[in-house]
Amino acid sequence: MIRIGFVGVGNISGIYLRDITNIFREIGIEGVCDLIPERAENAAKEFGVGKIYKDMYELFADPAVDVVLNLTRPYQHYEVTRAALEAGKHVYSEKPLSPDLGEAKELVELAKRKGLCLGGAPDTFMGAGIQTCRALIDRGFIGKPLAFEAHMLSRGPENWHPDPEFFYQYGGGPMFDMGPYYMTALINLLGRVSEVTGFVRKSFDVRPILNKTKYGVPMEVEVPTHEAGALRFESGVIGTFTASFDVYADRSDEIVIYGSEGTLRVPDPNNFGGDVLLMRGRTGVYEKIPLLFPYQGQSRAVGLADMAKAIETGRPWRANSAQQLHVVEILSSFRRSSAEGRAITLETPYERSAPMVYTDLPGILD
Repeated sequence: MIRIGFVGVGNISGIYLRDITNIFREIGIEGVCDLIPERAENAAKEFGVGKIYKDMYELFADPAVDVVLNLTRPYQHYEVTRAALEAGKHVYSEKPLSPDLGEAKELVELAKRKGLCLGGAPDTFMGAGIQTCRALIDRGFIGKPLAFEAHMLSRGPENWHPDPEFFYQYGGGPMFDMGPYYMTALINLLGRVSEVTGFVRKSFDVRPILNKTKYGVPMEVEVPTHEAGALRFESGVIGTFTASFDVYADRSDEIVIYGSEGTLRVPDPNNFGGDVLLMRGRTGVYEKIPLLFPYQGQSRAVGLADMAKAIETGRPWRANSAQQLHVVEILSSFRRSSAEGRAITLETPYERSAPMVYTDLPGILD
């Protein structure tokens, strides 16, 4: 069994702790650490974790830890992942790999040089919803993909997240927070992106926190909070994407892919399941398609389990660093295009990973 060491036990960690404990049978939790010791202690108590490390360096030094799970804040991802790789550990990181494209490239090269596996979130594209959409596209149900439109629209996370400040600091904003789900889903469905044109803005310099514990506390906004633009895929598909923390919307999350013979409504890429809706030809009627693959409910550690299987067997893993790197370049290109007033031609390579394999053994990867 591949053993996992947690660096960071914040808001997202509970899902990983639960899923590793209850769903994925080929990985186990070796220990946890957090800058706030109480968080690590609470996690260890709730999920029966045997080790609490005083810091990440003690975790890196433990030979029983095979993979470091980096669940720190986005602006901390680079330093933690780099230190773990230097210590000889495989790393699976929450998104993004780094908010900085140069840093992300450095991490990929470091992992290659040391012969280590590097991968990370999002892994929602491995869920039943996106995988069913991929099967429909690959089997020609919408004909040749021609275009798409996608958006993630909200008024920000400050009304529900206990500590929302980091969403508006370096590494945050709607594009780097939610964009990875959409871009990862799209490239798994349509392939590599070749060109991006974007416009971005910061609509408010200060925003109030609206949760119960910090209600009314002001937050400084450091990053763009509304970003929109167009993408051209290597296949010729053209479409638009908007990510916003500034607006009120009734249809807040959507991906629609248009083909020569039909249209596909893709479920929310922040989830693993959801409704897959297919319209063929001129009917004007969408049909709900049964989900064809497992992991329809919350399965946040499926990408980690898949990478662990790759470590054991030597096969490629799906939520890999090449994918993460391509997504970081896509996200970065919206702001770069806006600043430079031109379309950005992407340089990072990307090939779609293998589709998921149906299995009657939940929690066991192929």
